[in-house]
Amino acid sequence: MKVEVNAERCSGSGLCSGLCADICPEVFEIEVDVAAAKFAEVPTRYEAACREAADQCPTGAIAVEEQTRPSVAHC
Repeated sequence: MKVEVNAERCSGSGLCSGLCADICPEVFEIEVDVAAAKFAEVPTRYEAACREAADQCPTGAIAVEEQTRPSVAHC
């Protein structure tokens, strides 16, 4: 999964008071009143919390891109 924060849409310490960093501090941090993702590629163990942070973002500033994992062929 990939994640990106749109700095122009993010209110950081305004409307949400850094809600994404509260929900998933392993992936998000607040830098100069704007949220930022610590990773472009989210480690698997943080994907659920990252999705929740994106869903809860009041300005819709967090974009999550799901990636398909290659399937394993069984012979």
